[in-house]
Amino acid sequence: MVFSSPIFLFLFLPIVLAVNFLLPIRLRNLWLLIMSLIFYGWGEPRFVLVMIASIVVNFALGLWVDRVRGRPAARRVMALGIALNIGLLAVYKYANFAVDNLNTVLAALGAAPIPLAPIALPIGISFFTFQAFSYVIDVERRDGPVQKNPLDVALFVSLFPQLIAGPIVRYRDVAAQIVERTIAREGFTRGVERFLIGLGKKMLIANTVAVPADAIFAIPADQLTAGVAWLGVVCYALQIYYDFSGYSDMAIGLGLMLGFHFLENFNYPYISRSMTEFWRRWHISLSTWFRDYLYIPLGGNQRAPARTYFNLVVTFFSVASGTAPPGHSSSGGSTTASSS
Repeated sequence: MVFSSPIFLFLFLPIVLAVNFLLPIRLRNLWLLIMSLIFYGWGEPRFVLVMIASIVVNFALGLWVDRVRGRPAARRVMALGIALNIGLLAVYKYANFAVDNLNTVLAALGAAPIPLAPIALPIGISFFTFQAFSYVIDVERRDGPVQKNPLDVALFVSLFPQLIAGPIVRYRDVAAQIVERTIAREGFTRGVERFLIGLGKKMLIANTVAVPADAIFAIPADQLTAGVAWLGVVCYALQIYYDFSGYSDMAIGLGLMLGFHFLENFNYPYISRSMTEFWRRWHISLSTWFRDYLYIPLGGNQRAPARTYFNLVVTFFSVASGTAPPGHSSSGGSTTASSS
């Protein structure tokens, strides 16, 4: 289910908002959790089990690291958490790639190939894995309180407004809002306005420029003129920005309607005057997540130049593999800003 689909706009969202207003505050988290799981499982229900497994594991890790925090055992728990979360991503994102390349080598050596059926990729797996793991890290760093209620952790990981396309929400930023939040008329109104702006970006701009972009990218390279090639580049640049930022705007707007305040995710990246500035303006939640949870723990720029370059390369490729640009179809109407 995507935000721009009729079933979301005219059925799912009205039901979620209406019931959320009518329910007592203590039941709203349970309601949003149920609807978030329905939202995620709408297309492929089996992948809900993957998300639930991630939630259960990271909830247990959070309790564990809270008990041993400040002792040497905390590092071992964190190492286990890293292995489990990265392992989950590796299995779904890279297992087939690794086995296919290994089979090429085995074929050259005359050895039997390793059989492995294609592994389907759960949509949004990078985003919800990063969020689940950030819960454990924030608890260990004392940036947020440990949750004794697994349903609250489950809501944080699965909350549907930002589940598919971001922005990545850190536990420390919404920990208090999960426990207690209010929905004021002004905030709800701003949320509706922000959602409509994002919907317009997606439907009126991204989907429109996707049509020429798809057509131009389908032309064989030897038949392209310079002018047509540049038109394709410009159209795709507009498509990817308005698709991604449109979904982020819709997510931020939906959050406001439900009483959550998500951080901004795009800050006019195409007016940047350097790659460094562009990095700071594009998909802010993702790049800052890797900065705070990977680049700085690796040593950042506080070590020898060679190590700094190594840290930058590792972080850059982690960001690049952590999320994919919006897919696009020949019609331009099915573009989705989704993690892959």
